[in-house]
Amino acid sequence: MKQHVDAAAAKRKVLDYCLRKGALCAGIADLDAINKVAPPGHRPADLMPKVKSVISIGVGGNTRGSWGVSAKALTYFGSTEARGYKVAYGLAFYIEHSFGVPAVYCPPDMDSEHGARIPFQSLKLHAELAGLGARSLAGDILLHPQFGYMYYASVFTELELEPDEPLKENPCPAPSCVNMYRDTGKTPCMKFCPVQCLSGKLDEHGRQAEMQYDMAACAEMSQQFEAMPKVLAQAMKQHDPQDVDDLMALESKILFYKLSTGSGAMFGQCFECMRVCPIATKAPLADPIMRADAARAQSKAEAKTATE
Repeated sequence: MKQHVDAAAAKRKVLDYCLRKGALCAGIADLDAINKVAPPGHRPADLMPKVKSVISIGVGGNTRGSWGVSAKALTYFGSTEARGYKVAYGLAFYIEHSFGVPAVYCPPDMDSEHGARIPFQSLKLHAELAGLGARSLAGDILLHPQFGYMYYASVFTELELEPDEPLKENPCPAPSCVNMYRDTGKTPCMKFCPVQCLSGKLDEHGRQAEMQYDMAACAEMSQQFEAMPKVLAQAMKQHDPQDVDDLMALESKILFYKLSTGSGAMFGQCFECMRVCPIATKAPLADPIMRADAARAQSKAEAKTATE
């Protein structure tokens, strides 16, 4: 049964729940703004017709140690995105239990009717409009000035909550990236991309003026799972059973392994642009060590204040 809800108090409880369960930050995206950008068929109301609010949740990316491993190993490290989905799924239940209002965890998956490139919903758009990050020169990856590189999840609900605003300032490019661009014409992400799929321009003030991203070149190298249909097609064309060895070749075994482990599917990714990004790796709260140091410092400050 629907309860009378204090919207301001409800928003505090919703955001506090996300932080208690492991999110680094959370916010409410403006539904009208989403509808202006998202195409028909991929707007929140297409998933939940009576949606009133879109809640975006950001969780931490890789550990500090992972940025130093080899590229081939980093591909298999996965991420903390499963934590984001867990928080979002729990939040949907929390909203229904606490406020008596319908809520749904937004699927982070591709729309099966539109191919491998089109998601049900743009979690990145939700996060951007909720103020959880701004688009970077690294293929539009969102970056946050405090938390750096995060993964995102979304929850839709009929609970009406006051929306937050997007970040007023984009942390990308960082000052060191601006200096490098002025010296070489490239930022670190542009220079160290293995397939050179990133390019762009900065204005005289060191702000983004233009960003170009060759997604096809990036996908060909990093999203190796797209080779799977080709492997299967070649195997089906073979008449002699001994000729289906492609299915047991090393590359195929790796692809099958990725499809059968991790959260849902564990596909190859390239993190080289983020490995050299000072915002992703060196923002004040960008990794667990930094966050732990900050938490301990805050606890000491609070303890000192309490004794004075």
